[in-house]
Amino acid sequence: MIKINKALLVTCLLLPAFAYSGEAEVKWQNFDEYSDVRPGSNWKKENYYNSVKRNHEKTFRKLASKLPDGYVFSVEVTDLDLAGEVLLGNGNGNSTEPRVMSSTYSPKITLNYTVKSNDGKVVSQDSNLKLKDMSYLDGIVMRYKDSYYYDNKLIAEWFEDKLLPSIDSAE
Repeated sequence: MIKINKALLVTCLLLPAFAYSGEAEVKWQNFDEYSDVRPGSNWKKENYYNSVKRNHEKTFRKLASKLPDGYVFSVEVTDLDLAGEVLLGNGNGNSTEPRVMSSTYSPKITLNYTVKSNDGKVVSQDSNLKLKDMSYLDGIVMRYKDSYYYDNKLIAEWFEDKLLPSIDSAE
Protein backbone atom coordinates (compact mmCIF):
# COMPACT_ATOMS: atom_id res chain seq x y z
CA MET A 1 0.00 0.00 0.00
CA ILE A 2 2.86 2.39 0.83
CA LYS A 3 4.46 1.72 -2.59
CA ILE A 4 1.20 2.56 -4.34
CA ASN A 5 0.85 5.81 -2.39
CA LYS A 6 4.44 6.79 -3.26
CA ALA A 7 3.86 6.01 -6.93
CA LEU A 8 0.65 8.05 -6.90
CA LEU A 9 2.42 10.94 -5.19
CA VAL A 10 5.26 10.91 -7.75
CA THR A 11 2.75 10.81 -10.61
CA CYS A 12 0.82 13.76 -9.18
CA LEU A 13 4.00 15.78 -8.73
CA LEU A 14 5.25 15.08 -12.24
CA LEU A 15 1.93 15.53 -14.01
CA PRO A 16 2.14 19.35 -14.18
CA ALA A 17 5.52 19.05 -15.88
CA PHE A 18 3.82 17.24 -18.77
CA ALA A 19 0.66 19.33 -18.89
CA TYR A 20 2.27 21.67 -21.42
CA SER A 21 4.42 20.66 -24.29
CA GLY A 22 4.49 23.22 -27.05
CA GLU A 23 7.43 23.21 -29.44
CA ALA A 24 9.76 25.83 -30.90
CA GLU A 25 11.02 26.40 -34.42
CA VAL A 26 13.90 28.87 -34.66
CA LYS A 27 15.28 30.51 -37.80
CA TRP A 28 18.42 32.63 -37.95
CA GLN A 29 19.73 35.28 -40.34
CA ASN A 30 23.36 35.73 -41.33
CA PHE A 31 25.31 36.11 -38.08
CA ASP A 32 27.83 38.41 -39.74
CA GLU A 33 25.01 40.92 -40.31
CA TYR A 34 23.73 40.95 -36.73
CA SER A 35 24.52 44.05 -34.64
CA ASP A 36 26.88 42.31 -32.21
CA VAL A 37 27.60 38.62 -32.09
CA ARG A 38 31.36 38.96 -32.19
CA PRO A 39 33.31 36.18 -30.52
CA GLY A 40 35.83 36.82 -27.81
CA SER A 41 38.25 34.78 -25.73
CA ASN A 42 39.85 32.97 -28.69
CA TRP A 43 36.60 31.59 -30.10
CA LYS A 44 36.58 30.71 -33.77
CA LYS A 45 33.75 32.63 -35.39
CA GLU A 46 31.77 29.59 -36.62
CA ASN A 47 32.09 27.77 -33.29
CA TYR A 48 30.91 30.86 -31.45
CA TYR A 49 27.91 31.29 -33.75
CA ASN A 50 26.98 27.65 -33.21
CA SER A 51 27.25 28.14 -29.45
CA VAL A 52 24.94 31.17 -29.60
CA LYS A 53 22.44 29.22 -31.73
CA ARG A 54 22.43 26.15 -29.46
CA ASN A 55 22.07 28.19 -26.30
CA HIS A 56 19.29 30.45 -27.56
CA GLU A 57 17.44 27.58 -29.23
CA LYS A 58 17.52 25.74 -25.90
CA THR A 59 15.93 28.80 -24.27
CA PHE A 60 13.23 29.08 -26.95
CA ARG A 61 12.44 25.33 -26.63
CA LYS A 62 12.24 25.56 -22.85
CA LEU A 63 9.86 28.51 -23.09
CA ALA A 64 7.76 26.84 -25.79
CA SER A 65 7.29 23.85 -23.50
CA LYS A 66 5.15 26.15 -21.34
CA LEU A 67 2.64 26.44 -24.17
CA PRO A 68 -0.33 24.07 -24.38
CA ASP A 69 0.18 20.70 -26.01
CA GLY A 70 0.42 20.94 -29.78
CA TYR A 71 1.15 24.66 -29.91
CA VAL A 72 4.06 25.78 -32.10
CA PHE A 73 6.20 28.82 -31.32
CA SER A 74 7.98 29.89 -34.53
CA VAL A 75 10.72 32.49 -34.11
CA GLU A 76 12.92 34.22 -36.65
CA VAL A 77 15.80 36.18 -35.11
CA THR A 78 16.36 39.14 -37.42
CA ASP A 79 18.90 41.01 -35.29
CA LEU A 80 20.92 40.20 -32.21
CA ASP A 81 23.09 42.41 -30.05
CA LEU A 82 24.47 40.32 -27.20
CA ALA A 83 24.91 41.79 -23.75
CA GLY A 84 28.33 43.37 -23.31
CA GLU A 85 30.93 44.22 -25.88
CA VAL A 86 34.03 42.50 -27.14
CA LEU A 87 36.94 44.90 -26.96
CA LEU A 88 38.90 45.46 -30.12
CA GLY A 89 41.37 42.65 -30.50
CA ASN A 90 44.04 41.65 -32.90
CA GLY A 91 42.03 42.43 -36.05
CA ASN A 92 41.76 38.89 -37.43
CA GLY A 93 38.07 38.48 -36.47
CA ASN A 94 38.90 36.26 -33.51
CA SER A 95 39.47 38.71 -30.67
CA THR A 96 41.48 37.54 -27.72
CA GLU A 97 39.54 39.88 -25.47
CA PRO A 98 36.60 38.77 -23.30
CA ARG A 99 33.06 40.14 -23.63
CA VAL A 100 32.91 43.04 -21.14
CA MET A 101 29.59 43.80 -19.44
CA SER A 102 28.64 47.45 -19.12
CA SER A 103 25.37 49.37 -18.91
CA THR A 104 26.34 50.94 -22.24
CA TYR A 105 26.10 47.57 -24.02
CA SER A 106 22.66 46.21 -23.15
CA PRO A 107 21.21 43.06 -24.74
CA LYS A 108 18.87 43.60 -27.68
CA ILE A 109 17.06 41.18 -29.94
CA THR A 110 14.71 41.77 -32.85
CA LEU A 111 12.47 38.95 -33.94
CA ASN A 112 9.40 37.87 -35.82
CA TYR A 113 7.27 35.27 -34.11
CA THR A 114 4.07 33.31 -34.53
CA VAL A 115 2.31 31.04 -32.07
CA LYS A 116 -0.12 28.56 -33.59
CA SER A 117 -2.56 26.38 -31.71
CA ASN A 118 -2.77 22.64 -32.25
CA ASP A 119 -5.39 23.22 -34.98
CA GLY A 120 -3.06 25.61 -36.86
CA LYS A 121 -4.86 28.82 -35.83
CA VAL A 122 -2.57 31.80 -35.20
CA VAL A 123 -3.09 32.82 -31.57
CA SER A 124 -0.30 35.41 -31.36
CA GLN A 125 2.19 36.99 -33.74
CA ASP A 126 4.36 40.02 -34.23
CA SER A 127 6.92 41.24 -36.75
CA ASN A 128 9.97 43.32 -36.04
CA LEU A 129 9.49 42.96 -32.27
CA LYS A 130 12.36 44.72 -30.51
CA LEU A 131 13.34 43.53 -27.04
CA LYS A 132 15.98 45.30 -24.97
CA ASP A 133 16.96 45.60 -21.34
CA MET A 134 18.78 48.85 -20.62
CA SER A 135 19.02 48.01 -16.90
CA TYR A 136 20.24 44.43 -17.29
CA LEU A 137 23.05 44.90 -14.77
CA ASP A 138 20.85 46.38 -12.04
CA GLY A 139 19.69 43.11 -10.47
CA ILE A 140 21.51 40.44 -8.54
CA VAL A 141 22.57 37.41 -10.57
CA MET A 142 22.06 34.35 -8.43
CA ARG A 143 23.54 31.85 -10.87
CA TYR A 144 25.87 33.00 -13.60
CA LYS A 145 26.41 29.60 -15.21
CA ASP A 146 25.24 30.68 -18.65
CA SER A 147 27.42 32.70 -21.01
CA TYR A 148 24.26 34.27 -22.45
CA TYR A 149 22.47 34.76 -19.14
CA TYR A 150 21.35 38.35 -19.77
CA ASP A 151 20.25 37.67 -23.35
CA ASN A 152 18.20 34.64 -22.33
CA LYS A 153 16.75 36.50 -19.35
CA LEU A 154 15.52 39.22 -21.73
CA ILE A 155 13.76 36.62 -23.90
CA ALA A 156 12.32 34.72 -20.93
CA GLU A 157 10.94 37.86 -19.25
CA TRP A 158 9.19 38.93 -22.46
CA PHE A 159 7.78 35.43 -22.97
CA GLU A 160 6.53 35.11 -19.37
CA ASP A 161 5.31 38.69 -18.91
CA LYS A 162 3.86 39.48 -22.34
CA LEU A 163 3.44 36.48 -24.62
CA LEU A 164 2.02 33.86 -22.25
CA PRO A 165 -0.65 36.18 -20.80
CA SER A 166 -1.74 37.18 -24.32
CA ILE A 167 -2.16 33.51 -25.26
CA ASP A 168 -4.04 32.72 -22.06
CA SER A 169 -6.48 35.54 -22.76
CA ALA A 170 -6.92 34.44 -26.40
CA GLU A 171 -8.05 30.94 -25.43
